[in-house]
Amino acid sequence: MKRVLIGFRLVLIVAGASLISGRAQDASAVPPTVNWAAGNPLKIALLKWYQANQTTSFTVGKTQNSNPYGLAFDGQNIWTANSGTVTKLRASDGTNLGTFAVGGLPTGVTFDGANLWVSNSNDNTVTKLRASDGKNLGTFKVGKYPFWMAFDGEDLWVANFEDGTVTKVRTSDGRTLGTFTVGGAPIAVAFDGTYVWVSLFSNQVARLEEDGSSAGKFTVGAQPLGIAFDGANIWVANENDGTVTKLRASDGKTLGTFGGISGSPYGIAFDGDNIWVSTGISVAEFRASDGEKLGEFIANGGSTGVAFDGANIWVALGLGNVVIKF
Repeated sequence: MKRVLIGFRLVLIVAGASLISGRAQDASAVPPTVNWAAGNPLKIALLKWYQANQTTSFTVGKTQNSNPYGLAFDGQNIWTANSGTVTKLRASDGTNLGTFAVGGLPTGVTFDGANLWVSNSNDNTVTKLRASDGKNLGTFKVGKYPFWMAFDGEDLWVANFEDGTVTKVRTSDGRTLGTFTVGGAPIAVAFDGTYVWVSLFSNQVARLEEDGSSAGKFTVGAQPLGIAFDGANIWVANENDGTVTKLRASDGKTLGTFGGISGSPYGIAFDGDNIWVSTGISVAEFRASDGEKLGEFIANGGSTGVAFDGANIWVALGLGNVVIKF
């Protein structure tokens, strides 16, 4: 199954839902090109002329329909989950360092400090790759249709969309430490240092203790997908209402819901100051402190996964075989 079909599979599971509705939007809906550095001396000093940088794109996978999806940074390199493979790119210059076979329909990719973990949605497994050379270190069973994952410093947490569970995997040997029911079609996971947070397609996020017990559920926007932690708060991309929600991590209180996005929010990442959200046709930047939208930059081509490498933002264009670097 090609990556582009992933949204259609979810449509069959959740009536009327589509994870890639933003991809179908016409390119004419993309925000016009402007000088995004205007009025910001720091961006000007750092040569952050984002619109000019959009030509910084790199081919991944083995075919023209590799459909890159999830992204992760390992401290030096960017890894992309493609159709049947993962690709390793040197973050500094985008050099392709290898493409490695994994399971069926790779969706998420997560770094544990030494190895990369890939969720194979069609196989209900996760694959462990050695970051240094991409060697396959094992493939391990999880729940049904694993999606995006998170590492908590010791263990891997995997959102299993089809069976409403989250699986906790010991990263040292791939042993399952528990499978916990959260309901609501889990999509993505984030860790805040204390709690594990899971976005649920049922317009909620679940908060779990380290032992998998519930620490509450909180209402967010319509059909939340990507989820990220900014050091104090949890941010959620709400695909079906064009917003992002900010929750206080300590108690789940809603601190704001922010919109004004041209496409449909999908992936989300934190760069140390700001929140970046892929929308299918663009990537939007919000100030983490108050949710003010700082800009929206063209990333047309089914933008899904988004990651920060310490200097630049990377976005996967899931309708072809390209990732772009801002």
